[in-house]
Amino acid sequence: MYQRAILLTSAALALAACGESRPPPLSAASARPTSASFPIGPQPGPDRVLPVAANPHADDRTVLPEGRRLFVWYNCAGCHGDHAGGGMGPSLRDSTWIYGGRDADVFASISDGRTKGMPAWGTKLPPDQIWKIVTYIKSMRTPDEPDPPR
Repeated sequence: MYQRAILLTSAALALAACGESRPPPLSAASARPTSASFPIGPQPGPDRVLPVAANPHADDRTVLPEGRRLFVWYNCAGCHGDHAGGGMGPSLRDSTWIYGGRDADVFASISDGRTKGMPAWGTKLPPDQIWKIVTYIKSMRTPDEPDPPR
């Protein structure tokens, strides 16, 4: 008899555990947020418009050959092609930019990297060199481009 009561209780508990469980309804007291429901630490995303970094070499045609040299030296050409027409990486010569075509956007792509293969170079290259590469990339398809494709 005692074993039968334990067996029936175990079976009832097992059936209850297999059923759909729902949280208890919220009362006015339990609906109030607790300190555990607030994230701790800084919140992602700015609550204000952040300034856009300005390219210090934007109108300096004299840095274009250096930007081209750095583009080849750091093997950007290995993925984007010798004259950045595309390869394993996307073309940098067209007018379509997935992450934005402003100088600051291109700088962020090089510095921070992007999904699907673009490594982050910001810890390996000084910002001044990245800006020179950006200036070179932005010169493409213009009369100022050094060593344009033939």
